[in-house]
Amino acid sequence: MAILKILQYPDERLHTVATPVSEITDQTRTLIQDMAETMYAAPGIGLAATQIDVHQRIIVIDTSETHDQLHVFINPEITARHGEFEYEEGCLSVPGIYGKVKRAESVTVSALDKEGKPFTLDTSGLLAVCIQHEMDHLEGKVFVEYWSKFKQSRVIAKMKKRQRSAM
Repeated sequence: MAILKILQYPDERLHTVATPVSEITDQTRTLIQDMAETMYAAPGIGLAATQIDVHQRIIVIDTSETHDQLHVFINPEITARHGEFEYEEGCLSVPGIYGKVKRAESVTVSALDKEGKPFTLDTSGLLAVCIQHEMDHLEGKVFVEYWSKFKQSRVIAKMKKRQRSAM
């Protein structure tokens, strides 16, 4: 297993739309393990393959306090959305930046698990928010892009300044 490098906003690769996984192989399962390890080490509660510069439709999520309830979604699709919920979000690709985003309060998602078995999940609250957030990554969208252009430009300036300081 390996801890992978997480792309930092405004890296253009974060805007790449992920392609569906056509076959689940041992390489896919290793990628999922590496993604989970990377997410836990960051620490975070969700990670999309796009964030580690792998443009396949895979997300991992664990909203538990104990880090033992890993959800794996391969080729996820939201088939229903209900209600509206505003939640303060953060992102491993935009560290230290938090802000409110309106999303559906509950969702129904269909996907494949790490063994390739199809499943459907009805969920609400934090897990529903996290699924929507990570699925945005698969579509090439970062949560700060829900904000005004002015707020986005301030985030970009802050992230670029951090990146320059880190060099």
